[in-house]
Amino acid sequence: MSVEFISLENIQAIAHAYGYWAVFLGILLENLGIPIPGETVTLVGGFLAGSHELSYWLVLGDAIAGAAIGGVCGYWIGRIGGWPLLVRVGSLFRISEARLLNIKEKFSENAAKAVFFGRFFALLRIFAAPLAGIAQMPFGKFLFFNLLGASVWASVMVTLAFFAGKIVSLEQLVAWVSQFAIAALLILVAVIVIPIWLEARQEGLGAKD
Repeated sequence: MSVEFISLENIQAIAHAYGYWAVFLGILLENLGIPIPGETVTLVGGFLAGSHELSYWLVLGDAIAGAAIGGVCGYWIGRIGGWPLLVRVGSLFRISEARLLNIKEKFSENAAKAVFFGRFFALLRIFAAPLAGIAQMPFGKFLFFNLLGASVWASVMVTLAFFAGKIVSLEQLVAWVSQFAIAALLILVAVIVIPIWLEARQEGLGAKD
């Protein structure tokens, strides 16, 4: 997700001007919840590496570092103050605190998978780390899967742009990756979030009866 004024052209201009710092800060800020298109920033970095304007290994290192550090910050934000906020948001959707506790327990059971695979889903890349903090996932375990997920995700994105950028245009590559990320998120919502919401709604209606 990105704000409108951060177009692909603007990202390219920033990457040309600030190079590795643009890649690192773009990913870091996205992971902190700021609407920066971190995925696009990573693809632009990989594309510039493919055209020999930047070093492949330095772009990859920046992307991994930005994602990993941003994830750690998100984890502690969630662990320190995320639960009260989640309860307030849940009340807006008529999800009781008891239901949220149940969801929290289920997330805890699958927190490692969420932290690792969440890197490849739009929005979940931002929220997986805070949710892991809310679920009080052991920090050492989180740190391992956060770094592993950041490394695999960054490697895929940078390498994809490095090689595919020589065959297709950057605009087309960004469009394809964005479409895949959004489609994957919609499938995830349909499979996990909607059933949970419907169950909560049924419980609410049953309580009224």
